[in-house]
Amino acid sequence: MPDPADQLLTLGAATVGESGGTPLAARIGPVWRGARLAAPAFGVRCTPGDNLALHVAVARAPAGSALAVDVGIEAELGYWGEVLTTAAMARGIGGVVIDGCVRDVAALEAHGFPVFSAGVALAGATKTLGGGTGGAVTIGDVAVPTGDWLLGDADGVTVVPAARLDEVLEAGRAREQHERGLFEALGGGKTTVELLGLDPSAVADERDGKRS
Repeated sequence: MPDPADQLLTLGAATVGESGGTPLAARIGPVWRGARLAAPAFGVRCTPGDNLALHVAVARAPAGSALAVDVGIEAELGYWGEVLTTAAMARGIGGVVIDGCVRDVAALEAHGFPVFSAGVALAGATKTLGGGTGGAVTIGDVAVPTGDWLLGDADGVTVVPAARLDEVLEAGRAREQHERGLFEALGGGKTTVELLGLDPSAVADERDGKRS
């Protein structure tokens, strides 16, 4: 049976996001060009300004999971970097989606470790305050329970509920097939107005001699 991660990556975040997945807010994107991720989420809740919970999560998260990280209201700190990446890779963690900032971008790319974040920041976080791991978090304005799937690529990140994974994959394949037909028709000279049944009358034609 095909690996769900491979199926999700083949479809892509945009298609899955239009097929029953829920896209995260646009502020969360790949830290380095070419980063791709499809894995079950492991929720991490940090105290704003502190990343102790991330260090604990790397020790607790199951291999193959992706950390879904809520840092609260203080986003502009480097909560994640090369040290945590090295530790995460040794533990078999598949990637990170964080609604906050990270640093050591060149090192993350060199390691090939997929990270999706809301930005990049130099200043580090403290490592002394509490938090939580393994529960539900909110990242990119979307609630993400541990176990739901995270799919990230160049277009952003989409969340797929674990209970609806098969349904979303089926809908994604149907959408992909439909779009292949559109591409063929467009290549043959059809317009999107025709193919999508759009009403052009609401758009004025303002070329010279065409004004009403």
